[in-house]
Parts: sequence; C-alpha cells; structure tokens
Amino acid sequence: MPSAAAFAIGLAAGAFGGLMGVGGGLITIPLLVRFFGLRQQAAHGTSLVALVFTGAGGALAYAVRGTVDPLAAALMASTAVWTAPVGARHAHALPERSLRRWFALFVLVVVAALLLRPLLAGEPHPVSLAVKVPVLLATGLFTGYLVGMMGVGGGVVMVPAMVLLVGFTQVQAQGSSLLAMVPAGAAGAATHWRLGNVARPVLPGLVLGILCGALAGGSLAQVLPQVWLRHAFAAMLLWTGIRGWRKGPPDAPEEGT
Repeated sequence: MPSAAAFAIGLAAGAFGGLMGVGGGLITIPLLVRFFGLRQQAAHGTSLVALVFTGAGGALAYAVRGTVDPLAAALMASTAVWTAPVGARHAHALPERSLRRWFALFVLVVVAALLLRPLLAGEPHPVSLAVKVPVLLATGLFTGYLVGMMGVGGGVVMVPAMVLLVGFTQVQAQGSSLLAMVPAGAAGAATHWRLGNVARPVLPGLVLGILCGALAGGSLAQVLPQVWLRHAFAAMLLWTGIRGWRKGPPDAPEEGT
C-alpha cells in the first residue's frame, strides 16, 4: 500500500520538477531524510529512481505541446549516461556528513540560479549545428555526474545551457531537460540500486505522487506566470540549504565497527 507521506512528497517534487524543468530531487531528498529518517546516500539513490518518472511525466506534458527537442535531449543523455554512475559511486564513497554538506552547497547554488533566471529571458538566437552539438554533449557530460552524485535531475545546469548557449526558449529548454534526465537518471539510479542506496518500500507512493505532480506541473508551466513561484521555492530552498549545512549529522559508524 503506497505511503500517504511518500505520495505527498512525490506530489510536491513532481509539481516542482514539471514547473521548473528539473528533477525535483531538491524537494525529495530533504523530505525523505526528515520524514523517513533515511541516510543521505539512501535519500539520493531513492530520489534518483523517482526522478526517472519525474522526467518521463514532465516531458510528456511538454511534448504534447511541441516544446521538447528530442535531438537535444538525446545528445545530452548520450554523455550523461556515462558520468552519472561515476557520480553515484562518488556519493556512496563520501562520509554522510560530507555528502549532506555538498548537497546543501548545491541547493544554495540553485537558489542563486532561480533568482537569476529572469536574466535568461529574451529572444532566442539561432545557433549552428556545429556549435550546438559539442555544447550539448559537454553539458550532458557534466550534468550526468551531478545527477549521480546529488540525486537530482540536473535541470539547473541543462536549462541555462540550452537557453544561453544553444538559443532555446525557456519552455523548450525545460521540456528537453526533462526528457534528457530520464536515461541519465536511470543510469545513476541503477548504480545506487546495486550499492544498496534505494529505500524500496518508499518508492510506490513516491513514484505515484511524482507522476501526478509532474504531469500537472508540466501542464501548468505552459501557461502559469512563474515569478512568484520561483521566489517562493527559492526562499524554501535557502532555508533547506542553510539548515543542511549547519545541522549536518555526525558520520554514522560503519557496519561491523
């Protein structure tokens, strides 16, 4: 029976991911740690499994409105699938306190990105295929590592790269980012699964909530002004990042010691 708490977390994360073109791990991970008592590595791995469904549900909502570029998504995913497992193994090897602090620092960077996102607005500019392909491949290479290590979708990197360097509109970049994170997230999630960093009992409720939230969020993103939402989430994430940095738990002793 899906957990109501897991469903609520998934619903919030999916809606956020669909609206912003990201995976929703920024919401999922702190809530899994807080309400389910998961270790940081387990929260990252569980989030990454769920992220695959965020990407699929959100990308579908964008695709039905023609705001997904499959070629761009495929190019980014083609390199991200190689670096996501590397990031997952790095997360597994880090002490829990260190990983939590890295995640908190990442959250604070995302806050800055959300607040600066209006600067990305403007008329899209054409970019030649000779420029577009290497930029997207390099973006996927970096983003894949981030996905595996942080348990997030990497949209905070992919969306600005597509808007600023490739000439995509904001909505098209978000839709393409969601599609690219499906294979990237699956590659990182498979590694976390093998390493035992996935809380399987939480998944049914979490995935169900994410699918509902991502479809709704992706649909609303096409028509909803996002200024107020962006600032509200930025404030929440700022609190999360500061709290995670200041209150990181002591490292748990290794089993058998």
